[in-house]
Amino acid sequence: MKTIRLSRAAFLPLAAFAFAACSRPAPEPKVAAAPPTPAAASVAPPAAAPAARTAAFKFANQTLTVPDGFTVELVAGPPLVDRPISVAFDEQGRLYATDSSGLSDKSDKQFELKPHRVVRLEDTDGDGRFDKSAVFAEHMMFPQGALFYEGSLYVAAPPHIWKLTDTDGDGVSDERVAWYDGKTLTGCANDLHGPYLGPEGWFYWTKGAFAEQRHTLPNGKSFVTRASHIFRSRPDGTGLEPVLTGGMDNPVGVTFTATGERFLSGTFFQIPAAGKRDGLIHAIYGGVYGKENAALAGHPRTGDLMPIVTHMGAAAPCGSMTYRSRGFGGDYQDNQFVCYFNLRKIVRHELVADGATFKTRDTDFVTSDSLDFRPTDVLEDADGSVLVVDTGGWYKICCPTSQLAKPDVLGGIYRIRKTGATRVEDPRGKKLPWGTLPPTDLAALLADERPEVVQRAIYLLGQRGAAGVTALMQKGLNSPSVAARRNAVWTLARIDDAAARAGVRRALNDGDTSVVQTALQVVSLWRDQHPNDRLTSLLAAGNPALVRAAAEAVGRIGGAWAIDGLLAAAGRLGETKFTATGSPENPADRALEHALIYALIEIGQRDPVLAHVKSAGNPRLVRVALVALDQMEGGKLAPDDVLPWLSSTVPILKQTAAWTVGHHPEWGGALASFYRARLTAKSQSDVERGELQGQLTQLAKATAIQELLATTVSDAGADRDARLLALRAMAASGLKETPAGWFPALVALLSGDDAALIRQAVATARDLPMPKTVPAALSAALVKVGRNAGVPADVRLDALAAAPGGLSAVEPDLFDFLCGHLDGKEPMLVRGAAASVLARAPLAPPQQLALTATMKTVGPLEAPKLLPAFEKAPGEALGLALIASLKGSAGLAGLRVSLLKPLFAKYPASVQQQGEGLFALLDADAARQTARVEELLAATKDGDIRRGQVVFHSDKAACSLCHTIGYRGGRLGPDLTNIGRIRTERDLLEGLVFPSASFVRGYEPFTIKTKRGEDLTGLIRKDTAEEVVLATGPETEQRVARADIQEVQPGAVSQMPPGLDAVLTKQELADLLAFLKSRS
Repeated sequence: MKTIRLSRAAFLPLAAFAFAACSRPAPEPKVAAAPPTPAAASVAPPAAAPAARTAAFKFANQTLTVPDGFTVELVAGPPLVDRPISVAFDEQGRLYATDSSGLSDKSDKQFELKPHRVVRLEDTDGDGRFDKSAVFAEHMMFPQGALFYEGSLYVAAPPHIWKLTDTDGDGVSDERVAWYDGKTLTGCANDLHGPYLGPEGWFYWTKGAFAEQRHTLPNGKSFVTRASHIFRSRPDGTGLEPVLTGGMDNPVGVTFTATGERFLSGTFFQIPAAGKRDGLIHAIYGGVYGKENAALAGHPRTGDLMPIVTHMGAAAPCGSMTYRSRGFGGDYQDNQFVCYFNLRKIVRHELVADGATFKTRDTDFVTSDSLDFRPTDVLEDADGSVLVVDTGGWYKICCPTSQLAKPDVLGGIYRIRKTGATRVEDPRGKKLPWGTLPPTDLAALLADERPEVVQRAIYLLGQRGAAGVTALMQKGLNSPSVAARRNAVWTLARIDDAAARAGVRRALNDGDTSVVQTALQVVSLWRDQHPNDRLTSLLAAGNPALVRAAAEAVGRIGGAWAIDGLLAAAGRLGETKFTATGSPENPADRALEHALIYALIEIGQRDPVLAHVKSAGNPRLVRVALVALDQMEGGKLAPDDVLPWLSSTVPILKQTAAWTVGHHPEWGGALASFYRARLTAKSQSDVERGELQGQLTQLAKATAIQELLATTVSDAGADRDARLLALRAMAASGLKETPAGWFPALVALLSGDDAALIRQAVATARDLPMPKTVPAALSAALVKVGRNAGVPADVRLDALAAAPGGLSAVEPDLFDFLCGHLDGKEPMLVRGAAASVLARAPLAPPQQLALTATMKTVGPLEAPKLLPAFEKAPGEALGLALIASLKGSAGLAGLRVSLLKPLFAKYPASVQQQGEGLFALLDADAARQTARVEELLAATKDGDIRRGQVVFHSDKAACSLCHTIGYRGGRLGPDLTNIGRIRTERDLLEGLVFPSASFVRGYEPFTIKTKRGEDLTGLIRKDTAEEVVLATGPETEQRVARADIQEVQPGAVSQMPPGLDAVLTKQELADLLAFLKSRS
């Protein structure tokens, strides 16, 4: 075992000023009047609130800023620990830190090498700084969590959670057991985080990454899922069950309040937009959370995705904790602290009760001025101080914000203390005779002010089993301390005994609502079948949080006796605003309604719920019954049960009915007459037409609805708006195969003279999947539109691009038309469409040669698209002319050697030889890229934000075609609303000039090779068992049936064209850079 001991002086070279300033008694730190940068606060501070004062502490490589009245000290760093990630204390106060080797390769390499370790840190002299380090475990896969429990350290290292035990007391783990095996490991290794200890003594962990997992539930049923989840089980691994479901990519930190409310922080709770992406959620049982994702299919829903409590932007939250003690002051208890990895800070989230859920008041707690401060964990110590883990600069796995992996920039662990806080004596209770304390004395300790003493008393009483129940009933549940009574309930939760269940039922009648809520959590966990009357009365309580918790309990119990109470509670929900699907907009209403619906789903009794669906009673009650019946196993909801509500004059019922039929395409035949009447109805508002289009789109899998759409499009006497609506519904249907009857309808419109219908018919044809046998009539009709000089240019180009099989010949005037629209003055989409048509066109040799001259003036976006035009008849003259044009072309910046080599390999040796010179120009290695970025950085200092906004939205830069700022812009690329908060000027500039240097999570390109030999490249927008949908451009998608896919490989080239520095002037680039940096 390697052991390192450090004297106190050993820390001084690292941060001499910091430790001099923080030694006791601490001198006054530097105090600033400026407030911390606020996070995306959910609860606004009072308007007249004074600016918060801050204190700054300077270390060797950064300055850490905290609220005034707190101090910061470095308590561990190299050589004790190099790159700490997650930390956990044992009962002796020794700190276990997972420690990265600095390797930042993808998961397969990490799994092969297992280069990481766990170190155990000790503070041997009690000064709060760690001075001894020993390697506890080596050869670890990328660790993502740490928990010490019952003498063992549990570490998530995907795909496993390892149980590491030192059986002989030498300080080294000599027993390593795979406590859990998720059996999935994806490229970014976000399959698994945890475990976390719940207050009832169960383990919790998270699943991300959307790889399919299979588990067996306690009822013996198989649970197959690709979605994200919080899972939980007993410490022995039994009782595994999901707590919630989500479409988020990377659920990370799980925390618990004193009453057992769960909170989860993670990434991609929504598709990035308006500066929102990551967040903190109230992890309500049975909830389905964002973002919308094909992996959510098959999981029961109670309406819209559940609400996000706190929006963080692109923060990449890591470790989190709930503050338990009074060390920082009573207003800090039950606060959430979350590490914002990307934003380089720790944020304090004060929970504010909001009906059945919470809001938060958010303020920065620790910030750094260093780009390399990367907080990954935060942990409360027994004395009430808080440890903050900075992992250093090594991490770059799937993380574009890090940009550069810097394994040489090491991390450290910092301690935050409250100035003047009362010193806690024996914070871990080491002086107590734990081995001989009787149950009554242990029960008395449940009222102790020291959190670690309380936790150990809870654990030991739980271990006593039935012998501890009497003491808990007499002393714990009768304590004048509310906290002690709650702790007694949590202790009873750990005891498998009938008397323990009776004790929890008794707590349901406690005079304090927090004790009652805790008891409800335990009744729910154990599925206690006996407290029926009390649970029924709690469903009628005035406290929404208690109603929600009672509903969760009766749902898990499966109590059919509670159905009337649940529906009565639904009838009391009252008036509120609703979304387009009928779900409440207000998060508090949504949380309570969810619990009522999900309880009915779990109870699974059809008939009493159906009776309310058929009634004309309270709209909120009918909605709850309708959704529950639709989602419950064996609900057998029929079209006739829903059809009356589609015509309801009550918006919530009409919206709920539309949401319900939307996921029942098999009902299309029964509903066709209803929708035929809707399509022909006059005087519909835009909102009504939008709703109708959405419903028809969702039902388009039904043959009857397909026929209805085709009939409407073909009917020359039908209202134009109805025909346009039907066309748009066809385009958005997402069908794997286009119904044969749709093609004649499209041909008829394309052959007509209505400009609006022709434009939409072209757009629809472009979006529909084409069969292997191309419909000749459709192809001919599209080509005819493309050749028609009387049609707008963009429609002509789209028609030619959409034509299956393309052109049979390119007449001189059409060739000139296509080349003319490659001009840089044309809009980006027009240029792209022209390039796509030319690339597929059967050009004659003189036209190919003429196109080489045009290559001199094309831009970086069009140049790669045009290369296939030169694959036919690859002669020497053509090849040399192409090379000569490309050498002086702005489009060269959009090309790569990997694109040109296969092309030139088809040409004679003389062309290949000349091509080597072109390759040399393109072969910009990392050093040359870095030099170019530094050169441009120096030349783009004086940008103007307002001019930069104009550049962003201009056709020249075309940024807004693919990127959103606020609610304006395209959706192909990442949302840039708050990009200035998470990227430096250098990062932004590199992204503009060399976009393939790194990829934003969720926007990685992929290449699909089909069994027909096609190579399709784009961003995966949808990935299901039936098909993959690729976004291939700002407004184009390609659907590929999974049966047609040979392989899917990660792409190396960004969808964003490189070389924006060749398109924009340096001043325009400076202005654009200034504008993007201002987006914070």
